[in-house]
Amino acid sequence: MAEQYSLPDVLSKMYENQLAIEAALMELVLLEEKRGSSEACDNARGALQKIGENAGHIRQGIARMGGLAGASEY
Repeated sequence: MAEQYSLPDVLSKMYENQLAIEAALMELVLLEEKRGSSEACDNARGALQKIGENAGHIRQGIARMGGLAGASEY
């Protein structure tokens, strides 16, 4: 039971949450852009870019700790 709360496992779950939030934000941006591009969409796209940049670092760090069996699957 304690293994499911190991640092690599917790970080992996946080990484999965980050990917889910990224996907949800992208859906909202695409929906809003259909209604007409706005400053909010530009700001959200900037946030999405930062999430994407950080995702690779997070994934590699977790993989090095042994928390992702197949790091390329994400």
